[in-house]
Amino acid sequence: MSNIPYPEKFIEEAKSLILEHISNEQFGVSELADLMNMSRSNLLRKIKKQTQLSASQFIREVRLQKGMTLLEETELTVSEISYEVGFSNNSYFIKCFRDYYGHSPGEARKKIGEQVELKQEDSQNTEAIEVVEKGFYEKYRVLTILGIVLVLGIATFLFFPKETLNADIKDTHHKKSIAVLPFKNMSSDSDNLYFVNGLMESTLNNLQKIEDLRVISRTSVEKYRDTDKTISEIAEELNVNYLIEGSGQRADNQVLLNIQLIDASNDTPIWAEQYNYKTEDIFSIQNEVAKKITESIKATVTPAELQQIDKKPTENVLAYDYYLKGLESVQEETKESLEAAIGLFEKAIEQDPEFALAYSQIAISYYYLDLNQDEKRYTDIINNKADKALLYDSKSAESLIAKALYYINVNEFRLAIPHLEKALEYNPNSSSVVQILADLYSRAIPDTSKYLQYALKGLQLNIEVNDSITKSYMYLALSNAFIQNGFTDEAKKYIDLSLDNNPKNYYAPFLKVFIEYAEHQNIEKATRALVREWKKDTTRLDLMQEVGKFYYFQEKYDSAFYYYDKFEKIKASNGLNMYPQERLKIGLVFDKMGLEDKAEDYYKAYSEYCENEQSIYKPVSLAMKYLHEENPNLAIEQFKLFATKSNYQYWVLLFIEKDPLMNTLKNHPEYDQVIQKIKDRFWDNHKQLEKSLKDKNLL
Repeated sequence: MSNIPYPEKFIEEAKSLILEHISNEQFGVSELADLMNMSRSNLLRKIKKQTQLSASQFIREVRLQKGMTLLEETELTVSEISYEVGFSNNSYFIKCFRDYYGHSPGEARKKIGEQVELKQEDSQNTEAIEVVEKGFYEKYRVLTILGIVLVLGIATFLFFPKETLNADIKDTHHKKSIAVLPFKNMSSDSDNLYFVNGLMESTLNNLQKIEDLRVISRTSVEKYRDTDKTISEIAEELNVNYLIEGSGQRADNQVLLNIQLIDASNDTPIWAEQYNYKTEDIFSIQNEVAKKITESIKATVTPAELQQIDKKPTENVLAYDYYLKGLESVQEETKESLEAAIGLFEKAIEQDPEFALAYSQIAISYYYLDLNQDEKRYTDIINNKADKALLYDSKSAESLIAKALYYINVNEFRLAIPHLEKALEYNPNSSSVVQILADLYSRAIPDTSKYLQYALKGLQLNIEVNDSITKSYMYLALSNAFIQNGFTDEAKKYIDLSLDNNPKNYYAPFLKVFIEYAEHQNIEKATRALVREWKKDTTRLDLMQEVGKFYYFQEKYDSAFYYYDKFEKIKASNGLNMYPQERLKIGLVFDKMGLEDKAEDYYKAYSEYCENEQSIYKPVSLAMKYLHEENPNLAIEQFKLFATKSNYQYWVLLFIEKDPLMNTLKNHPEYDQVIQKIKDRFWDNHKQLEKSLKDKNLL
């Protein structure tokens, strides 16, 4: 790796131009020479003289450095980052990254996370591709945060007293709250770490099946893997009364497990045991541990829960070993690691063809490989493996999750719901399932009351990580919740708290622009603010799309085209399927710029979107389609239908009349009355919600 500094203005200018075109994989030496108004040979000579690198190496280093920045400051997956910095081949990006930095992007992100813990600095270090419990939640956490951009969903945390976000948590099942700390690997062979992690995971999973316990998610405890904090400090941060510590060691066919349950109030073990057993006895020991813990803290365990705990995942120890290796491989957070994990799960099934957990994890892994892809490649495999999982264990939360993800993958969101709700019956503490349900009810199947119900439960399970970054995202979600329901003052308060806790929060400045727009409704000022945010990171697709839309609202079509064109080129080159609801606006802008054929493609795509739309916003989508087709009477009928809906977003009121298509409807004799009904309906719902919150002393 080159450590040569680049102080010269020439090098800085070159880097700046490369960064402006960073996502364009075709941007190379010739393109850079043209932009710098010099010959290719002069460019090559000057870069070589000042950096000791070839021009191609120099461009690649700038791309890789930007990739590291995105790893540090965003929650994009490695695959997404590779495309953002101009690598069309993810494997080649990983190879170049490893050659340059000495480790893979996934390893780099883990090191970033370790540095955050040691220095207690604010940074964003969460990767998206992981599986239940850690990564499954994390992926949906990312999607939920991005949902602020994509859909700006309804309230997440409205039912928490404004005195403190932790107040409700401390009162809820606190006496029976427990956290399983990461187990220590005492084996001389570091290759056994996956096995020790598996022991910790199974202990956690068994306890999560008990509704009378509040069990902290793995994402919340992972930060304590190598901590120097005391038991009391950890318990206070997690708001729990009990902690479980453990260590494991495996040699050949023998396993040594040390485990203790600690009363955090006085840092005293109330139960401890050492197990020395053969590998084939692992399941009976795991089940006994769960029972001993629940007995010690006097938790109520129902017969159905006891049956779930006693259930062995497989009778084949070698199959289980492959399964644990697969779970560990998933933690590496790359496309390659997911594919490797699938291979290990397949080996587990070769040993035990009825291993339901292995089938479910294969389905889940393929789901992540398909996620956000315009062309779904693995739908049939996901469905087949999920069905196999349900065939061999229909009462497994993982089997039900796998089937739910199949339905999500094919956009049959309503069919996913019963599987997820049933999964919660078998695993009441599954933060992943709760998060998915909250996300679905916020954007795919809008339902305010259910969204709040699951968001509340999810916060109880995951608020415990009280670092400033997590607090920042909690306040971000709370601010978003308030603004979606028209509570502008409360939204301003919590977006400021979000930025106070983490000034580098990737999405808070974006939401703040919208909150300020809601307050002042100055679209020119809001547009300038969005452009400033985009200039901080010109690879952000969400901001490209929003800036384009704001220029569209102002009928500045050339400016809108500049951003929409960038957005669409990146989206197309990476096979991404994002913002289908915006295709009509994009088509209209392309039409204005004389690109009629491309515009027609967007019009057709928007019509298909309207046909498949299932949310409460379908009448609005259809109304805009009819306006474009110059059929105002059909449009007004759809707006009348929308006026009967409930719990829609505040943005509808703020932006519906900004769309230039609405100019053709304003002379319609029923226009004013229908638009007023939509506004009145929203504020009636707002008043009912406000009264409910005040009655519960929440406002």
